[in-house]
Amino acid sequence: MSNHQPSSSFFSLIRNPLKFRLFMWQKLPAAYFSGLRLAAADDQKAEVTIPYKWFTKNPFRSTYFACLSMAAEMSTGILAMAHVYKREPKISMLVVGTEGKFYKKAIARTRFVCTEGKNIKEVIQLAVDSGESQTIRALSSGFNEAGELIAEFWITWSFKRRS
Repeated sequence: MSNHQPSSSFFSLIRNPLKFRLFMWQKLPAAYFSGLRLAAADDQKAEVTIPYKWFTKNPFRSTYFACLSMAAEMSTGILAMAHVYKREPKISMLVVGTEGKFYKKAIARTRFVCTEGKNIKEVIQLAVDSGESQTIRALSSGFNEAGELIAEFWITWSFKRRS
């Protein structure tokens, strides 16, 4: 098993608000214009917020499900990116599935939390060690400002060692 540790330099990069917004502007313009923000991130947990505003709302006066899904995916993706950042051998990562459940209308800022960092890291290491594609179904839970559960998304990621 390798001792891959560049995640700390990855988190230093993305915790810089200017660098994170520039990344979104260049690579994820929908996230940039939606107002997605990184609230917190480390090896184990990532929190991403999505505001309720003109750009993210739907005709039912709540946050559009696709914007909620985008924030949920980012909370899992940040953990995945941290564990593949500057890794040798290189690892490809791809979302291969999504599932969502909605419990309340999102009518204010929603915070998505994923605590699957350890599991994601283990699956990536398994992909490195086995040479085979590996998947993980990572949970991201969305909460309103009162701490009530709004939605849950399961994002299925696939990781494979590049040849």
